Amino acid sequence: MTKLFIGSDVSKGYSDFIILNENQESVVDNFQLDDTFTGHSALSKQIAGLFKEYNDLELFVGFESTGGYENNWLKLCADLSEEYNIKLTRLNPIGVHYQQKADLKKITTDRESARGIAEYMILHRNKIRFNEKNDFEDLRKHWQFLKLLKKQFNQLRNQLEKCVYLAQPQLMTYFKDKTPDWVYAVLFKYPTARKLARAAQQSLAKIPYVSTKKAIKLIQQARTSIASLNSQSGELLIRELVSQILSTKKAIKNQEQIIMNSIDSPEIEILKSFIGISDTTAYGLMLEIGRIQRFSSAKSLASFFGLHPVYKQSGDGIYCMRMSKHGRAEGRALLFNVAMSAITRNPWIKTLYQEYLQNGKAKLSAIGIIMHKISRIIYGMLKNKNNYDPLIDKKNRDKNLEIIINHESNSTRRFQPHDQDAPISARQNRKRKKQGVSQNVRDIPYGITSPAQNTILKHPESKCN
Repeated sequence: MTKLFIGSDVSKGYSDFIILNENQESVVDNFQLDDTFTGHSALSKQIAGLFKEYNDLELFVGFESTGGYENNWLKLCADLSEEYNIKLTRLNPIGVHYQQKADLKKITTDRESARGIAEYMILHRNKIRFNEKNDFEDLRKHWQFLKLLKKQFNQLRNQLEKCVYLAQPQLMTYFKDKTPDWVYAVLFKYPTARKLARAAQQSLAKIPYVSTKKAIKLIQQARTSIASLNSQSGELLIRELVSQILSTKKAIKNQEQIIMNSIDSPEIEILKSFIGISDTTAYGLMLEIGRIQRFSSAKSLASFFGLHPVYKQSGDGIYCMRMSKHGRAEGRALLFNVAMSAITRNPWIKTLYQEYLQNGKAKLSAIGIIMHKISRIIYGMLKNKNNYDPLIDKKNRDKNLEIIINHESNSTRRFQPHDQDAPISARQNRKRKKQGVSQNVRDIPYGITSPAQNTILKHPESKCN
């Protein structure tokens, strides 16, 4: 069967293409098409011509992820795949980037990028997922819009808080946590302390959730207010801010409802069973993860969110051990919020967090470990379709610890034991001595011997620090 590879580097409004064979030779040299009907027609004609020329053709088409600019081209090729033998994929730019670095390419152009995408598919097609369905592509747009609305809401609320501090400082007590709607109604009708001090009790009490007793209290506080903002422009600004806040708040509820009504999945209830995952967070995680079958293991899911550890091991030590953050930033932010909530509300996660702190971990490092732990718990819940059960995680944790304890010390030295006469450094000598002392108890993975890093021995998941 003939295999050809189309690499496409997408830009805003156009895309560069190249077609290579399995030997990375050009079948069709670089060409550029606009993201228009004419450009799409030209690409369709080119693909149809390839299938006429090669009767047994298997065509691989790859687009680098560019934040959505590739979606129109993807849809075109997906439609063509119903008629032709096309394998379609959206590639992670990081993999293509490092492949080009490995080829020692110093200059990057759109033409070279298109070739790099095609070459990446040729070299790594066994690791690439082709024709993968994305059930939540449209909903992700709603999720992005929802995040934008929440950001705007916080900005507007902070601006209003500054104005209220000057116009009605006695109401600042209601801005400590979630501000009730009746406060916004009061501010819209009586934006300054002078206006509120002159208000009639009966008129103020008509506002929902403002009782007569509360109205009397608000008027009395306004009469003794130390407010410094009483101008007409200040009143207009406060009213406009309140109006924008209420409008944004309504839009947020509408977007949340759209997402909730559009995702009818039992996985949502499974996610919500974890103490620390709210309704909105569960939908956000579902949109990020998609189908759990995409991931072959819990490590794959952790890597997808950029939670996996990266470090440099050279000679005597390990350096720069940290979280990679090479993954979905949106999902990682959700897991951070989940971890912060779980540390407070989830007894099992709280216990683990305290253990990490007691063993010398910094707070942010411990939170990173908890995020990694939660990602693995989520993977197990979704993969096995089980609600959250801390006992399952405890059993898995004990099992992993037992594997580490029973693992043969220094398995890489199975062909030769340590030679005491080897010209090793002082640090390596101390490490070997410590390994010899601890061998009867447990092995020290990765040669880590510092007190803080030895937490890995007790908690294998702490490698994600």
